[in-house]
Amino acid sequence: MKASAFVYPWDVNGDPAAPDRIAALGVRQVTLAAAYHSTRALTPRHPRHRVVTAEHAAVLYPAGSRWQGRALRPYPAGDWAPGDAYGEAAAALARAGLEVHSWVVLAHNSRLGAEHPETSVVNAYGDRYPWAPCIAQPATRAYLVDLAAEAAVRPGAAGTELESLGWYGLQHLHAHDKTGGVGLGEAGQYLMSLCFCPACRTGYDDLGLDADELAAAVRTALEPVWQGLPDDGGWAGVEKLLGTEPATATRAWRDATARSLQEEAVAAVRAAAPEGFQVLLHADPVSHHVGANPGVDPAHVLAVADGVVVPCTGGAALLVPFAEQRREETVIAANLTVVSGMGGSPGTLAADAARARELGATELRLYHAGLASDADLDAVRAGLGAL
Repeated sequence: MKASAFVYPWDVNGDPAAPDRIAALGVRQVTLAAAYHSTRALTPRHPRHRVVTAEHAAVLYPAGSRWQGRALRPYPAGDWAPGDAYGEAAAALARAGLEVHSWVVLAHNSRLGAEHPETSVVNAYGDRYPWAPCIAQPATRAYLVDLAAEAAVRPGAAGTELESLGWYGLQHLHAHDKTGGVGLGEAGQYLMSLCFCPACRTGYDDLGLDADELAAAVRTALEPVWQGLPDDGGWAGVEKLLGTEPATATRAWRDATARSLQEEAVAAVRAAAPEGFQVLLHADPVSHHVGANPGVDPAHVLAVADGVVVPCTGGAALLVPFAEQRREETVIAANLTVVSGMGGSPGTLAADAARARELGATELRLYHAGLASDADLDAVRAGLGAL
């Protein structure tokens, strides 16, 4: 069962031992960040640093000429990933015998929202989410499609994994996050993630919904949630709070918008890539879910891309809807966290992998080779060796 480990360029550059150490885990591939959001990351084995602070979303390579004169364009990295950090790390990893695939984060960019607030998701109360670009806006879509093509097809990459290629919403691990005081649950999260920017308002109008009336209905529907009413859970909770017809209409707009963006982005990557280049999407099989693993329709996304990377930490049930739609060459990769301090369980990797394979996984993704402790990496090595 093929396994790939997620890696940042700063885990590798400046640490000559890193490529061989990663290869010794038993993985055949690395998924190396080429475009990434802001983060603060440990580097527990690096000879020059222990903490890397990526201050904003950035491309980790020199951006190309296609961005000249455009208002929306990727930001260069600072001293956390100078120059062609991706290319330097990719070359070192390849010399260690590892196949390199790019890792591209798309609709998740707080700096873009801060500098261009009109690009952000706007909730029913008028609050903007600067970390969440609205994927319905034409200029934002054009930016995301071109970013996908450029960041994915880096020299030497054999494939790519596109993260956040869909709707982002309220949930976001933000600096000193203080949004957990009310348990919104799945229904509340959906309602708080509905966008009311001009593009989405037009989309609702085209479906026969008055955008102002819909926003008022969302605010009314959320009142019991703010008062502490237990969440009904799932889509049934959304329909109960908002009403079946408006709920269905909002989902129709969002599903169609996400599907068309996924089609455009994958087509752009393939047009820029050499033959045989693999395109995977990070995805959740419930289409109204939002975030880094945005909700998709499994049949649609597997007709568009070469496969999916599915979050499986805490259980592998999300694999099943994709497995039911799988064709012979489709990749269904189970993404397992192997960092104990982040809720992972590297000690049960062999059993978790076996369960994932039973439910339809064809490959593994391990999050994250750079963040894990030595003890966690020892457990990974043992777990992969037992497969």
